[in-house]
Amino acid sequence: MDLLPEGRRRHGIQRITQGLGALDREIFEAIAESPTPLLDSMMPPLTRAADHSKLWLAIAAGLAATGKSSARRSAARGVITLGATSLFTNQGAKRIRQRPRPTFDSVPLRRRTRHRPTSNSLPSGHSASAAAFAVGVGLESPALGLPLALLAGLVGLSRVATGAHYPGDVLAGFGIGATIAVLGSRLVPPVVRTKIPAADPLRVDTPPRPDGEGVVLVINPASGRGTGARVIEDVRQALPKSEIVELGDQDDVKEAIRSAAARAEVLAVGGGDGTVSCAAEVAVDAGVPLAVFPTGTFNHFAKDIGCDTVAKTVEAIRTGSVACVDLVCLNEDQIVINTASIGAYPNFVRTRERLERRIGKPLAGVYAMLHTLWGDEPVRITYDNKTLQTSLFFLGNSTYLPSGFAPSIRTRMDDGLIDVRILDTGRPFSKIRILTALVFGRLERSPLYHELRVPEFAFTAVDGPTVLARDGEVGSEYDEAKFTVRYRALPVFRPLPK
Repeated sequence: MDLLPEGRRRHGIQRITQGLGALDREIFEAIAESPTPLLDSMMPPLTRAADHSKLWLAIAAGLAATGKSSARRSAARGVITLGATSLFTNQGAKRIRQRPRPTFDSVPLRRRTRHRPTSNSLPSGHSASAAAFAVGVGLESPALGLPLALLAGLVGLSRVATGAHYPGDVLAGFGIGATIAVLGSRLVPPVVRTKIPAADPLRVDTPPRPDGEGVVLVINPASGRGTGARVIEDVRQALPKSEIVELGDQDDVKEAIRSAAARAEVLAVGGGDGTVSCAAEVAVDAGVPLAVFPTGTFNHFAKDIGCDTVAKTVEAIRTGSVACVDLVCLNEDQIVINTASIGAYPNFVRTRERLERRIGKPLAGVYAMLHTLWGDEPVRITYDNKTLQTSLFFLGNSTYLPSGFAPSIRTRMDDGLIDVRILDTGRPFSKIRILTALVFGRLERSPLYHELRVPEFAFTAVDGPTVLARDGEVGSEYDEAKFTVRYRALPVFRPLPK
């Protein structure tokens, strides 16, 4: 069959567009003219609450205030997605096609907005922000996403009922917000908790210590910009019979921890992950359980065992709640509690964390990757009978989530596995290929990305010794490094399900 002439095709598209526009106006008039007291009472306050995204920011603040890591991640993703969507909608989408706002004539007086908007009607910015926040939160927490999606739908309805937009404007806004949220999830995948069956925690019978008897806490009062001093006061009040060893800047931390462990029934430590790593090694050698108080900058280990506050650690000590976690042994004589890395991975993390609060984690991750790939010297390593060049090498104690090159959390720390992630930067156009895969959310499928979960891992530095960082601290240089899991080797005080 012959194709239609250009003129007839254009005429047909115009007729379809006109027909959709007429339908859009008819639906608007049907909603606007509906004499429904419920619409009159609910829609104006709802649309005002959504002005300048006040409704969504208030919900995000409430989620963050719960203190739950999943709620905080949901709030952060929702707000970042909302911000990106608002920028795109107001500075880009609204300028593509001019469409005047509906007239107020058919809208009941009590239902009209107080201030008639003057910007372009297509698309609805309120609806775009509502969809962006609801979908962004829902990607991290589907249980929260459903009620927020219903609320977003009501906000969209309020824009029609109050005469601010046509239904088509609302649908276009929903589409924009949802699309940006999904694209954001490709850049930084949401954390999806593993559903693989796992063994129950290995609990250790430990007597309750309601007043802290037998606990020796080693802590620097100046750690965490003064957090250490506050922790000391809290522990003295909550565990009055505990012994507290206050460190000075000139003290040998490892020697002080060894001395404390020799007389302790419970070794407690306050400090960053480097200090906790040292204490973990001493605790295993001394055969005593470890209690961790979060006084460092990031406190990754404390957070992952559930002791992200002083109160949680105190409660675990009082009730005798102890379970064993894995450690990773490096060359049989050093301990890794969180991560180890070679190449520029520490610089990548520092750059991303420095920027993510200002520009959001997705953009910060892309910038940090770009900065790292072009600004740092790669390292050639051999492992599993193959040689590759890498600028980014990550190794974690137990499985980290999500998959890809943005590992964030561990849901378990006793799975007997080492999590290894490597980017191969030695192939033709590898840097461009890595960045392209990252932007389009396909890094995990790239042949330049390697992800292993194994009980042991070893590599050899081809061109001579390379610096290996452990638990946030820059360590020694190694020609060869062998990592082996010490399965459930360290008993720690932590909250446990009853």
